[in-house]
Amino acid sequence: MVRIFLVEDNAVVRAHLRAALEKRKDWKVVGEAEDGLRAIQSWEEHAPSITVVDFMMPVMSGLEAGRNLSERHPEIPVLMVTIYPSPQLEEEAKKAGIRGLVQKADTISLMNAVEAVLRGETYFHEGKTAA
Repeated sequence: MVRIFLVEDNAVVRAHLRAALEKRKDWKVVGEAEDGLRAIQSWEEHAPSITVVDFMMPVMSGLEAGRNLSERHPEIPVLMVTIYPSPQLEEEAKKAGIRGLVQKADTISLMNAVEAVLRGETYFHEGKTAA
């Protein structure tokens, strides 16, 4: 069972992402947070296989939360979603230890990205993967 921790400040978008991710019978969203700080505070109690985090959030951005989680638990991949992916954000995400970046509205890419990072690959910029 793939255990997903989902971090997104907008409750409607969070519900949409959860529904998309849980279409796979072997994937389950085991925890949620509405900002990066709350994610860091409650993350460990959920023992996720992967964390999906939004870039822009109040209190603490997904980039900061992703960096923190990646440093503390490098074995658990962090995947970032955003409305507007860019080469600059991609570079910042890579520097932070985040293993993928996808546009949050593209649920097919989201699913592909989750699969890729769980295999130990990265998933950046329109689905290009690298080991």
